[in-house]
Amino acid sequence: MGVVDLLLVGLVMLLGVGGVLVPGVPGSWLVWSAVLWWALQDPQPLAWGVLVGGTVALLLSQVVRWSLPPRRLRASGATRRMAVYAGVGAFIGFFLIPVVGAIPGFIGGIYLCERLRLGRHGEAMAALRTAMRSGGSSVLAELFTCLLIMGAWLGAVLWG
Repeated sequence: MGVVDLLLVGLVMLLGVGGVLVPGVPGSWLVWSAVLWWALQDPQPLAWGVLVGGTVALLLSQVVRWSLPPRRLRASGATRRMAVYAGVGAFIGFFLIPVVGAIPGFIGGIYLCERLRLGRHGEAMAALRTAMRSGGSSVLAELFTCLLIMGAWLGAVLWG
């Protein structure tokens, strides 16, 4: 697979990761379809392993999301700005503290957004708890899975 094709796969994955934060966009399925495209174009055992692992992770993520409360983020006061802060925080955290850093990055992004908006620590923590209870945990589960799949793909491309 050429460099241009790999860049296109990576771009589709980035769109999928961003799509997780936008209601109505099938972000996790975009990430999975990008891995499928890569595995079909480069049929190596490592590519198929990443595809199978990504499929299992995605299915487990769906089970976790179904067991969590339904998304009611708009009713809790969540804004697009908060989604951007949370997504950027998760993305940065994922690479600063490999893999597990996405979780504190996501939560830290929401806290930072609310702290800037509300100005006080106590109010920002209350808003963070409300956002996580209103569906933020569901978004976090899906976003973490997408970042995990994207990280596995990136690792396979760079070191495989």
